[in-house]
Amino acid sequence: MLRAQLASTLLRARPAATRVAPVFARPSSSAHGQETFESFTERYVNFFQSAQDLFEVQRGLNNCFAHDLVPAPAVIEAAVRAARRVNDYATAVRVFEGIKEKVENKQQYQAYLDELKPLREELGINIREELYSS
Repeated sequence: MLRAQLASTLLRARPAATRVAPVFARPSSSAHGQETFESFTERYVNFFQSAQDLFEVQRGLNNCFAHDLVPAPAVIEAAVRAARRVNDYATAVRVFEGIKEKVENKQQYQAYLDELKPLREELGINIREELYSS
């Protein structure tokens, strides 16, 4: 009996073990160089030209717009053509909505619209403002 009391007293007196969270972060590697804007543009133009279905187009758009830059008009053209190739008009319209959110001001958005106007006319794409004008 004395032994059980002594053991329980010692167990209670022992400080609780502190838990240390495991480290999951990888050390950053400087072996990977920064991607240039030109290589980014080329990579996504090639990606959209080879996209075969809607899932690939939308995944590419999600990845492309996740970067901290506004894609070049060549990338936007390839993305819109890919959306129309897989017969998804809504995604083609949403590409322009994505551009509107990424640019810094209305003048930049208007410059994109002006540069891509021949493409929009060729593929019959209206932007959201044209679709829902009051």
